[in-house]
Amino acid sequence: MTFFMTRAAALHARATALWREARSSLLVVLCLALVVATAMSFVDWRGAIDANDAIEALEQGRDIGVDASARPETLLARIAFLAKRGEIDRARAMVEALNRDESFDLRARGHYLLANALLRKAFDHIQRSELDAANPFVNLAKREYRRALQLAPQYWDAKFNLDVAARLVRDFPDFERKGGDELSVDPKKLWTDIPGKPKGLP
Repeated sequence: MTFFMTRAAALHARATALWREARSSLLVVLCLALVVATAMSFVDWRGAIDANDAIEALEQGRDIGVDASARPETLLARIAFLAKRGEIDRARAMVEALNRDESFDLRARGHYLLANALLRKAFDHIQRSELDAANPFVNLAKREYRRALQLAPQYWDAKFNLDVAARLVRDFPDFERKGGDELSVDPKKLWTDIPGKPKGLP
């Protein structure tokens, strides 16, 4: 009986020692995990603050540089800033960066803002009776509105503005006869790397 009691005590002591060692290791792992999680939360919090500061500055009209890898909300604010000032090429680069995001709504908004900038350019040329110069801007605006609607079919503003652009084509039929949506453009006036497709294809 004494033998069994001594063996049981020894086993209990060994189990207790193993638990103490395991508990120490577990505590170390938990502490490390907590440190990593805290660091990640701080980085995310800091990034959110920086993004909010950049968005606020852009909305106030300050020209803040935004990297293509920035948060999608910051990219959208940059697109709005550039589009409002007619900087179409730079806005288009930001739209391409925004297209890597998974949010259909934000991407649709980016295409819509770019389309508005293109349509404003077209109106400027039309007011100066420069129909040849207005032509590509009208057709490219229509394309961007359609892309916005592909991403967000219920986007009413994009539908309305697409209808405005379509009315311009009806008012100035030469726009459509000179190439419709597949118009080559003078590189000095507009970018030339937008892919085209032959008439009749989907």
